[in-house]
Amino acid sequence: MQEDATFTAFAGNRSLASGQLDEVLKQLKAYADSGGVETPLVFADESGQQVDFDLRGSLEQVLARARGPSKRSGPGRPKLGVVSREISLLPRHWEWLKEQPQGISAALRRLVDQARKRDPSGQRARQVRDALSRVMWSMAGNLPDFEEASRALFAKRDADLRALIRGWPEDLRDYVERRLHLAARLESERPDA
Repeated sequence: MQEDATFTAFAGNRSLASGQLDEVLKQLKAYADSGGVETPLVFADESGQQVDFDLRGSLEQVLARARGPSKRSGPGRPKLGVVSREISLLPRHWEWLKEQPQGISAALRRLVDQARKRDPSGQRARQVRDALSRVMWSMAGNLPDFEEASRALFAKRDADLRALIRGWPEDLRDYVERRLHLAARLESERPDA
């Protein structure tokens, strides 16, 4: 888990905590220990993915489990964080890659890095909107105007989206507004904006 990653936790429609992992876990643990009735939903702000934490034991135990095991040692390339996955390419793509200096993997890494540098603000803005969509599906899928709000999110009709979510629970609405503001700011930073 990234050290600077942020999370947001909801109990029902009420926001419990938002911030870095340690702070969110402190609030979640306090909620669980106080006998909180609703099962909290925790989202990684960066991806919008729902994450689960084991809140049993002391706060120190909860934090230690969430941070995961210490750095592993052994075979592999841990400094690079290499992850092996399968990709499918057409034969002409494989031929081109085989001709590249330093090998196929190095060529793919260079291509990805070049693409990331071309429009970092635009890419980041898309990630924010995608993540926000995941949270909206989980938290607001049954709320009025959800489908139209989702369409407005991806069409970048932010004023329409704000109008559509006006009747949603306040904490959820505030979360959507904050993430929407971030996406709009990133989009305004794009070179072609």
